[in-house]
Amino acid sequence: MPEERTIQYGKNYSKKEYILRILWGFAYPFFRYSPRLFYGWRNTILRVFGAKIGNGVKIYPSAKITFPWKLEIGKKSVISWEVIVYNLGSIKIGEECIISQYVHLCAGTHDYKSPGFELIKSSITIGDHVWIAADAFISPDISIGNNAVVGARSVVVKNVPKNTIVAGHPATQLSPKPLNP
Repeated sequence: MPEERTIQYGKNYSKKEYILRILWGFAYPFFRYSPRLFYGWRNTILRVFGAKIGNGVKIYPSAKITFPWKLEIGKKSVISWEVIVYNLGSIKIGEECIISQYVHLCAGTHDYKSPGFELIKSSITIGDHVWIAADAFISPDISIGNNAVVGARSVVVKNVPKNTIVAGHPATQLSPKPLNP
């Protein structure tokens, strides 16, 4: 018979984080329902909530950002349609990156071995000039090096070295030698 789990609610966030989550819930419709070309407006809303957003960043209105205060994006990067930025921990995206439509950046999970199924707040770091193609899933605690490419629908469960192409489920290196050495 499987072990019974006791899930503890309410102990995963500080009082400040709960307040920020409530405020973000009220502000999110102004982000979500803004016109497509209002990139500066959405960047301003995110900055008000503590995000570090570089110049020229384009975030599409349907992107779902869990905690703006744990997000950092370098200049001229793009977060496309329906991207999920599940950043329970920090997510750092470098300069001139493209995060294509339907990508899921998942910086949080649970301790499945624990009877309490505790929340684990992880992080994701994406280097400069990275392209994460459509519908890819990036697991918690992943680092993607500069100039890397993650193929469409890939599931990244290991760090991606700089100057490489990975694809598949799980993602494996496709480029026989590094790109742009």
